[in-house]
Amino acid sequence: MDSNFSIQHSASIIKSQRRIHTVSELTAKVKVLLEDNFPFIWICGEISNFRVPASGHFYFTLKDEKAQINTVMFRSQNRNLKFEPEDGMSVTGLGRISLYEPRGTYQIILEYIEPEGTGAIQLAFEQLKARLSAEGLFDEKHKKPLPFLPRKISIITSPTGAVVHDILKIINRRFSNIHIEIIPVKVQGSGAESEIVSGLDMINTRSDSDVTILSRGGGSLEDLHAFNSEDVARAIFSSKIPIISAVGHETDFTIADFVADLRAPTPSAAAELAVPHKIDLSRRVAELTTNLTVRFSRYIKHLQTFANEHSNRLISPNNKIEDLKLRTDDLFARLTRTFKNSFVQQQERLGWRFDRLNTHNPLIHMRKAHEKLDQIHNNILTYQKIYLNNKQSFLRELNARLNALSPDAILSRGYSITRTMPDQIVVRDPQQVNIEQDLEIMVAKGSLICRVKRK
Repeated sequence: MDSNFSIQHSASIIKSQRRIHTVSELTAKVKVLLEDNFPFIWICGEISNFRVPASGHFYFTLKDEKAQINTVMFRSQNRNLKFEPEDGMSVTGLGRISLYEPRGTYQIILEYIEPEGTGAIQLAFEQLKARLSAEGLFDEKHKKPLPFLPRKISIITSPTGAVVHDILKIINRRFSNIHIEIIPVKVQGSGAESEIVSGLDMINTRSDSDVTILSRGGGSLEDLHAFNSEDVARAIFSSKIPIISAVGHETDFTIADFVADLRAPTPSAAAELAVPHKIDLSRRVAELTTNLTVRFSRYIKHLQTFANEHSNRLISPNNKIEDLKLRTDDLFARLTRTFKNSFVQQQERLGWRFDRLNTHNPLIHMRKAHEKLDQIHNNILTYQKIYLNNKQSFLRELNARLNALSPDAILSRGYSITRTMPDQIVVRDPQQVNIEQDLEIMVAKGSLICRVKRK
């Protein structure tokens, strides 16, 4: 009895002293505890369940072999990424821990991520290269041939670098009187991509250049970023003027190199590929001229020899003409005799056929044929009337059945047809429509515009 009393007394004391939390209060305290202790942290893991809704935010799960955490990266941060995250990719990111109170789950909101093991710029380069290659921008069938001897060359590059001076020096050395145009652009840094694209568009708009050299000196992958952009690649692909890409050193490869019509290992090599050597051309022209002169002289001598040989073998024209006159007279006489004999035979054959025609007068056969034709005509009219009567009866029967199945007849009996607006899709299931969606209800004598309030 004393034992039971002591237990009840202790329980009443504990009950009077305990603090009861609501779910919202507890969740709020946990949220404060997490966010205060983990303001910003670095985290690494593997991406899974990656998805991008219409808002443009990134939602995915970071996991390792023992645990996982929900991850969010808002659009304002992910639009600055130079690569595209995907499932299975290992990344390292900087973010802050947060707790989503409506669900009571904690998550990390990332401000920055980068691929683990490779740089973001390199990964973006590989991803863009694979995507453009799949679209066919690198295919050889799209490569335009370079002109043998261009009248005008446009050079898109930085006007202050050593590259433009090397190209000009080599072109002037190889062919000094070619028209050269320099399109000054930024080759790295902010705005470089747009200036390069504008330069390509301007050259194609004017369409007065025969070939274009897109060039810059060597540098790191970051320095060559403008030539690895999608906008520049598509501008090169759309160009109607052949493009020579000469970006960086011989070991440097950019997206522009793959899309261009020809890739030069260096800017100096691009200048050599753009124009032939004038001295070599002059020497080749002299050789061809000499060769043509010798061959033409030999051909003239051959024709003279051929003419002399055949002139000695020719017969006197007068003798040939007399022989032809005799042959013409003989052929005319033979033709006259043949014509007379044929005329007599045709007269005899015509008289024989005229006699047979009189014997078999066609008027008799014509009368019989007319009688038979009248009989057939009457039979056709009779059969036609019977056929039309049968078809009219069948048509009336089909018309009655069609009227019975007509949507207008169904609507006149009190039925209606409901369609969505503005797509005009017939509604057969309530799951096809949403609350507050406008619908058109067609009845026998018009239509109604209604709004869904409940389903």
